[in-house]
Amino acid sequence: MKRIHLLIILFLLAGLSLWGQNTGMETVVSMNPWVLVIQGGAGGPPQGTYTPEKEMEYRKVLEQALQAGAAILRNEGSSVDAVEAAIRVMEDSPLFNAGKGAVLDEDGKVGLDASIMDGKTLMAGAVADVTTIKNPISAARRVMTNSSHVLLVDGGAEKFAKEQGLEIVDPSYFITDQRLKDWQKSHEQKAVPKQEEKKPGTVGAVALDQAGNLAAGTSTGGMMNKKQGRVGDSPIIGAGTYANNNTCAVSATGHGEFFMRNVVAYDLSALMEYKGMSLQQAADYIITDKLKKQGGDGGLIAVDKNGNIAMPFNTQAMFRGYMNSQGQIEIQLY
Repeated sequence: MKRIHLLIILFLLAGLSLWGQNTGMETVVSMNPWVLVIQGGAGGPPQGTYTPEKEMEYRKVLEQALQAGAAILRNEGSSVDAVEAAIRVMEDSPLFNAGKGAVLDEDGKVGLDASIMDGKTLMAGAVADVTTIKNPISAARRVMTNSSHVLLVDGGAEKFAKEQGLEIVDPSYFITDQRLKDWQKSHEQKAVPKQEEKKPGTVGAVALDQAGNLAAGTSTGGMMNKKQGRVGDSPIIGAGTYANNNTCAVSATGHGEFFMRNVVAYDLSALMEYKGMSLQQAADYIITDKLKKQGGDGGLIAVDKNGNIAMPFNTQAMFRGYMNSQGQIEIQLY
């Protein structure tokens, strides 16, 4: 009997030793799922308009934006940090209608809008019609975290950004030769460019981090040849941007007036919360049914609290992409 007891003890000790070697705490890797989705604007020209080389330029910047945000999420950073980082990459690229390369208003000037929202706290920040803040999305973030307000505009927003130590540039920084040519053409015609002449525009990002928190952000230069002082949906919380840990995070792009009238970003969340719709069902209904019937062009990107994503649009193109903790990465233009 003693021999049997001794054998049992030796067996248990051997098992504990083996467990410690192979499954010790130092070797266990635990990563909760994370997701990042980005967009570079809906309503661009149809497939075949751009050369393969030009399409590759767009894909490259979109991938850089995804990698910038994913690096934060992969290292257990916050969804808010990831959204800001991804959008900054696109704001710094002259290819998009946000930050450098933004479109010009009726007076040939740039007016930039941006917003960001934290789904955990429901705190939000936005800036509108700014002309000297290099990265409007960072200014929106500071409004959210370092002020008691949600939206600051024009000179007040620029003064606040300067006080916060954000980079301030001359308005000429944002104007590229291509945008100036586009403006001259549309200004002469006294009209917004036709659909086939439009280029990728508004940028945005939504994310779910490893802590289960959602965030959304959007940045834009608005509408080509717009009236001075016109503000679209991008800096309006609930219209162009919304995030709530109970439902989803949304960033919209398209004809802003329609997105404001329909409070699109919040509407998606409400359909999920009050009608029990899935993320995809709610997103498809809003973009391909509700807005389409009204003549509203555009699309959106969204991620829900479970990591499901939706990227519907009712235009010829919407530059978009996503990356997740499973190693999946995809970039689509049309």
